[in-house]
Amino acid sequence: MTLRVLVYPHDLGIGGSQLNAIEIAAALQRRGHRVIVFGTPGALVQRIADLGLEFVAAPRPGRRPSPRVARALADLVVERKIDVLHGYEWPPALECVLASRLQPSAVAVSTVMSMAVAPFLPKSLPLAVGTEAIAAAERAFGRSSVSLLEPPVDLTENHPGAVPAGVFGAGDDGRFTAGMVTRFAHQLKLEGILTAIDTVGALARHTAIRLVIAGDGPAREEVAARAAHVNADSGAGTVVLLGEVTDPRPVYESADVMLGMGGSALKALAFAKPLVVQGEGGYWELLTPDTLPEFLWAGWYGVGESAQMGPARLEGILRQLLVDAGLRAEVGAFGLATVHGRFSVEAAAVTQLAIYRAALQLRVTRGQQVRHDAAALTRYARYYAGKRVRRLIGIEQTDDFNARPARVRPGSLPVTTGAGS
Repeated sequence: MTLRVLVYPHDLGIGGSQLNAIEIAAALQRRGHRVIVFGTPGALVQRIADLGLEFVAAPRPGRRPSPRVARALADLVVERKIDVLHGYEWPPALECVLASRLQPSAVAVSTVMSMAVAPFLPKSLPLAVGTEAIAAAERAFGRSSVSLLEPPVDLTENHPGAVPAGVFGAGDDGRFTAGMVTRFAHQLKLEGILTAIDTVGALARHTAIRLVIAGDGPAREEVAARAAHVNADSGAGTVVLLGEVTDPRPVYESADVMLGMGGSALKALAFAKPLVVQGEGGYWELLTPDTLPEFLWAGWYGVGESAQMGPARLEGILRQLLVDAGLRAEVGAFGLATVHGRFSVEAAAVTQLAIYRAALQLRVTRGQQVRHDAAALTRYARYYAGKRVRRLIGIEQTDDFNARPARVRPGSLPVTTGAGS
């Protein structure tokens, strides 16, 4: 049965969750399904076109969830006979839920690739998440339909030799290159970016090494200031900031080692590069056969004991890789085998299709739906009341559900989680 699917990423700027949404959508279309990508125009509209997908621009949303967007989605359900409305992250997910209430012929489905799930998504909403730990937390929270959909990689476009290595400024002089492809976000990422800059700067005083970073975001001023300080202290070209890059593959191809988390980390594996996984609280860990189970459970991210321990931890890993070409080749080959065995976009499309078919067969009574929606509305009101208080006292975070990761031990109930509070 051919499905008509509308995929709604939360944003069409450069970023992991939205790239996952688009690339899985294209894989579904290659399998014969009819897929529309809906959203506010951004840099990834060109990527959507390149993959042969139809794009429909969303109205400007204003406050989220937006009744205006929900009405536009409901209209598309009627006009295009949509079977599945698929929202990525919580604002599109809630707007898809509202649209499905207006036009019940379509089912709503949600994917959350953030590090925790918004508690006000209705518990009856079919949900896919990116790690086993988050799935365990959400099942413990009482959600009725939770699936694992790990961030995939398009292996036809991301592989060793897919593109020429990048040439990045005056620093192209044979130096060992550490690479990062990231978003300059204050939550989750800034600590690691600044640690990487400082650590490479310290190493560069005695070693031929540089750091090349592709990315942009709200913390760009802090990143640029730290990079300028290191370049003044350790030499021009020690840290190269490329800004936002539509196609970051030359960064992966040119690197001797990649630093990163989430989807960026997985793409590094597709280029057979040694991967040092970045987290918070001083967390840095080299991917090896011994550390892989941790990442398969908790995702490509971690939390250490103290941010102050991060520079020494990262420096030790980089020193080891700098002097041991055999180790670099070994862990790079292991990463490539891992991504091919578990993280291809074609495998993700098969999983996604199964999620859609299960959602279409799911039977939720009107009474159950009303109860779940009412409970979700109560949690939403509680969340926003707390948000207003935090804003008033100056501790509000711009990305709540990446700032409070779900943390669950294998085989246990949640330890702490943004999803259940």
